[in-house]
Amino acid sequence: MSEIRNAELRQDGALKIEWVKHNMPLLRGLEEEFSRQQPFKGLKVALSVHLEAKTAYLCKVLAAGGAQMYVTGSNPLSTQDDVAAALVHDGLNVFAWYGASTEEYENHIRRVLEAGPNIIIDDGGDLVSLMHSEFRDLIPGVIGGCEETTTGILRLKTLDREKKLLFPMMLVNNADCKHLFDNRYGTGQSVWDGINRTTNLIVAGKTVVVAGYGWCGKGVAMRAKGLGAKVIVTEVDPIKAMEAVMDGFSIMKMSEAAEKGDFFITVTGCKDIITKEHFLKMKDGAICCNAGHFDVEVDVAGLKNMALDASAARKNIMGYRLANGRRIYVIAEGRLVNLAAGDGHPAEIMDMSFAIQALSARYLVEHRGQRREIGAMTREVPAEIDREVASRMISYWGCSIDELSAEQHRYLYGE
Repeated sequence: MSEIRNAELRQDGALKIEWVKHNMPLLRGLEEEFSRQQPFKGLKVALSVHLEAKTAYLCKVLAAGGAQMYVTGSNPLSTQDDVAAALVHDGLNVFAWYGASTEEYENHIRRVLEAGPNIIIDDGGDLVSLMHSEFRDLIPGVIGGCEETTTGILRLKTLDREKKLLFPMMLVNNADCKHLFDNRYGTGQSVWDGINRTTNLIVAGKTVVVAGYGWCGKGVAMRAKGLGAKVIVTEVDPIKAMEAVMDGFSIMKMSEAAEKGDFFITVTGCKDIITKEHFLKMKDGAICCNAGHFDVEVDVAGLKNMALDASAARKNIMGYRLANGRRIYVIAEGRLVNLAAGDGHPAEIMDMSFAIQALSARYLVEHRGQRREIGAMTREVPAEIDREVASRMISYWGCSIDELSAEQHRYLYGE
C-alpha cells in the first residue's frame, strides 16, 4: 500500500530513528504511556511533516498508542528515503520519497487523505487545505488536527476568519515549548548546520543578512553572531527592528543590505523577499538560502530567467551567472535550508515540539464532540500541556525548581 523509493534502505533508517530515540526522553516517556493507555486505538492519523528520523519516531509513538498511521512529507527535498523505508518495515503506511515532483508530492498527500483520517498533523497546512478542497466528504470523520508552523497557522486563521475551517485545529507552533525553543534555538542551529555542511566556508568575518526577526530570525542571527559574522537584519515591523538593534545588529532595507551581504537567509514566511533588484546589487559569490516554510522567499525562478547560464557549483548549490559578470549562488533551490541541506532541528529540540504535538492530539481525542462554532475553530494549546512538557524536560535534565508557597500564591493571585 505504501509508496516509497527503496525498501532496502530500511536498516540505515532504523539506525537513525534509534539514535534520535535515545536523545528524545519526552517522546520515550509518552511512548510508554501511550502503549499502556491506547488513546488512539481504532483511529487513523494523517501526518505531513518533514519526513526524517525525528518525525519517524513521533509516528512510532502515535502508532504505539493505537493509531493507524498514514504518513507523507511536507517538503520534497526533506524526505529521507531510508527513514521512510524503516517506517514501512515497522508496519506504517508511508507515501513519500526524496525529490518528488510537484505532481508526485500532491499525489502522496492525496493518498494519505484517502484513508479517511480522524486526526491530522500538518506542517504548513497542505493536508488541511486539500482536505477542504478535494476531500470534503471525509471531513465529518475528522476529530481535529494540529499545525506545526507559523506559515500553517496563518493559513488556518485565514480559513477560520472566512468561516471555511470545518474542524478544530490546535495551534502547536504558538505553544511556548514549541516556538520559544524550536523556532529560536532549533532553527538557529539547524540553519547553520545546513549552510556550513553544504558550503564548507567560514562564517567568521563575513556579513550575514537575515531577513525577518521573528523567533526564527532571532535564532539565525544569534548563531551567526556566535560564529563571528557581522549581522544585518531586514524587517517590516518597527518593533522587531528595534529589538534587533538592541540585540546588537544593524538594521537596513534589503535594497541596501543586498550590496553588503556574503550570506543571505530569509526567515519571514512571506514571498518575494529577495528579487531581481537585489540580485543585481549583490557582490560576486553571494550565497542565498531560505529558512521559511515555502520556497517563495528567494525568487529563484526570477534568478534563473535573468541568468546567462546556471550550473551546479557543489552538491545542493546552484550558481547563476548574471550579465554583470557576477555569480550568485542558491542553496537547496531556495527550499528550507535546514532540512533540504541538513537533518533539521536537533533531536532534543524536536522532542519538545513533538511532545506538544502528541499531547495535543490526545487532547483532541479526549475532548471530541465538544461543540465548536464555525469561525472559531483554531485553538491554542492548553497551558497545562505546555507546563507538563516543561516540567518533564526539567526533570529529565536532572534539575529542580522552586514552588510557590500558599502564602506566595495568595500574594500573587489573590486566591
